[in-house]
Amino acid sequence: MSGSKFADRVLNMNISGIRKMFEAAGSDAINLGLGQPDFDTPQHIKQAAIDAINSGFTAYTAGPGIPELREELSRKFKKENSFAVDPSEIIITSGASEALELAIASLVNPGDEVMIANPGFVSYNALVNMMGGKVSNIPLDDELTIRPETIMERVNSKTKALIINSPANPTGAVQSKKDMKAFAEIADDKNVTIISDEVYEHFIYEGEHVSPARFTDNVITVNAVSKTYAMTGWRIGYVAAKKEYVEEMLKVHQYVQACANSIAQKAAFAAISGPQDSVTQMREEFLRRRNVLIDGLRSLGLKCVVPKGAFYAFPEVDDCTKVASDLIANGLVVVPGTAFGEKGDGHIRISYASSMPSIHKALEIMEKVLT
Repeated sequence: MSGSKFADRVLNMNISGIRKMFEAAGSDAINLGLGQPDFDTPQHIKQAAIDAINSGFTAYTAGPGIPELREELSRKFKKENSFAVDPSEIIITSGASEALELAIASLVNPGDEVMIANPGFVSYNALVNMMGGKVSNIPLDDELTIRPETIMERVNSKTKALIINSPANPTGAVQSKKDMKAFAEIADDKNVTIISDEVYEHFIYEGEHVSPARFTDNVITVNAVSKTYAMTGWRIGYVAAKKEYVEEMLKVHQYVQACANSIAQKAAFAAISGPQDSVTQMREEFLRRRNVLIDGLRSLGLKCVVPKGAFYAFPEVDDCTKVASDLIANGLVVVPGTAFGEKGDGHIRISYASSMPSIHKALEIMEKVLT
């Protein structure tokens, strides 16, 4: 026997830069590195889970998910996202993380190229590499968005998929309706599938959220209740696509997961079908925090494109690794931009999904360290 006992796909994989920074911090540190709303899950959602437990709803569900949740999501897509999807074309997953894995696993053969924003969310590269695919990096423009012309310059016969994340992690950028329509036209013309990660769709402060599935059915739409309803630990996501995609994704889902958590599915149904006041309240509070953070960064002399969505700022710094390390040493967790790709160099990601006092204290630490 020769070589390593472990698979190359694992040996060649790096630990998430976000997790590295999180675990390096002390227990008293201010954590603006993790993308997790600091709100509690609304009471009516928690009650739905309690009721599910008390009623004995603790067995396996159907693989694609409970019917009432898929039916409610079908209505949600039509009402909020302006495209039609049948309940049979929806799979309930263990978070958006599994939904992304299903989408990429069902599409990508070894050697296939997947176009990904650089900087972009950390999971995309890892999942493509895990499937033996090749990442085709898409540089961002001055507003930290993807330009359709850039896609056209790089798309080729090996391109299998294009991942779009709007609002985006780590930049907070929001793609325009015009851009989304252009992406859909490119996908149709070049026979490329769009994987649209829409987990931050309800947190937009300027502009609007536009799903590319409005313009083409050559899209796999990924979403979750995690951010929208402060349910990150409940691990419920969902994926929607035309039937031919769903049939292939279900093959993967049945072996890696069987079904999503039964109790959390009941809670997710309560979240999506119930009152949406909490979503509005979170969005308004995130906007207030964004404005305080951006004003504070500017007062420190840091350049930062104003994020139009999500809850991240991506300011410019001289040496992102050193800055992140120095800030951690002073009790503040941020993430170096290189965690999101080499084009993230010269930036740090700051999450404002934390309390206003924490943001004020973070700005005090940054003033001490950076000025």
